[in-house]
Amino acid sequence: MINKMTGLLGLLLLGTTWSTLAAPPGSGAAPALPPAQQRALDAALSAIVDDPAHPLASLSVLAIRHGKVSYEQQFGYRHLGATPDSNLPATPATLFRIASVSKMMTTLGLMRLVEQGKLSLDQDVSIYLGFSLRNPHFPQQSVTLRSLLSHTSSLRDAGGYAWGPERSLRDVFTAGGDLMWDTTAAPGRYFTYSNLNWGVIGTVMEQVTGERFDLLMRRLLLDPMDVPGGYNPAAFPAQDVANTATLYRKRTVDTEAWQPHGPWIAQVDDFHARPPAAPAGLEHYVIGSNATVFSPTGGLRISAAGLGKIMQMLLDGGRYQGQQIVQPASIALMFGRQWQLAPAGGNGDSERGLYRAWGLGNQQFDAVAGQGNGLADGASFDAVGHLGDAYGLVSAFVLDFKNRNGMVMLVGGTGSDPGQYPGTYSAMGRSEELILTALYRGAIANSPPLP
Repeated sequence: MINKMTGLLGLLLLGTTWSTLAAPPGSGAAPALPPAQQRALDAALSAIVDDPAHPLASLSVLAIRHGKVSYEQQFGYRHLGATPDSNLPATPATLFRIASVSKMMTTLGLMRLVEQGKLSLDQDVSIYLGFSLRNPHFPQQSVTLRSLLSHTSSLRDAGGYAWGPERSLRDVFTAGGDLMWDTTAAPGRYFTYSNLNWGVIGTVMEQVTGERFDLLMRRLLLDPMDVPGGYNPAAFPAQDVANTATLYRKRTVDTEAWQPHGPWIAQVDDFHARPPAAPAGLEHYVIGSNATVFSPTGGLRISAAGLGKIMQMLLDGGRYQGQQIVQPASIALMFGRQWQLAPAGGNGDSERGLYRAWGLGNQQFDAVAGQGNGLADGASFDAVGHLGDAYGLVSAFVLDFKNRNGMVMLVGGTGSDPGQYPGTYSAMGRSEELILTALYRGAIANSPPLP
């Protein structure tokens, strides 16, 4: 197998065929690329998926060039059966649990509520929640949606960030104490990535609408664009359940013992073994008490094609097939910069350089001298968007408004320890770097291979 950058990207634009793939590509490619270029990109991505030292269970990708889908393809399997004959390939309809890219989709729903005057970004969220949400170390400083969306709220994940329907956030915060809060930085002063922010955001959205979060997000974002999926797989039609990818790792669920040459082990969404079930006690759930039940932070199941529709909507000024889904002013506000890492640091946790700038619910990928911007090797792809990583799933939703380009990447399982296969030019893993670089060069830049 080809498993070096030069070999992988050398396939691009050369029309090379790859006849020995363990997992042949599917039939989801958009017809925008010349056939030889498409075959070369198929082969390069297939080689990444089938690298025996760092295999991937599945991959679904989509690229947009100048506002149009230029490439869409799937590789590997959405479900691995007991025998090779029972494996189910990933297809254009395959839904993935997209991890933290869900935060950006939740934010789009929230921005619609801001447009409608139901929410203000700078109001004390205690007003919406119906109880006082204050960092006890800075009781005079309110927590706002702006600070939650930009990870500057001073909330921390040490006390947890998801609870069952029987718990309310009011009770969680009452009992959580210092584990829930930064003890040294007031709200609005310091960036630390926190999943808990989105549990609060989802609960606020429920409070002001009186709608359960999963149903609300279908109404606000998915249904107007006819996008399958959602935050509650127990409510999916049978077809969508069957099309949901099981997420895998080549390690047991409860240990860190990786076996790249061992079996794939299901982590979540193994709906062929167990159909999705609603959270226990959901029938007694009180709307507006605890939206973490539906994981606004990471629980959206959606396909690359569905994310591509949303990306095109954003690139088209918030319009989709004649409907104004999100107002242009809301898009400008959402993707405006809210926080930036100071030159000497000290105003936030950069997570080894992964986080350098943030908008409202989106990461901002700035170029760094000598390192590109962590998205495509040797390219200045100035982008905004979000990354995700959970249960073996690795995801990216990144778009360049100026040039109307974008990429979607959904990996359905990693076979080797990502910590032992780090990126060479970014804080991402090496597989992510290879995929995004191949996708950018082959489907967007139309540039020759790297030397």
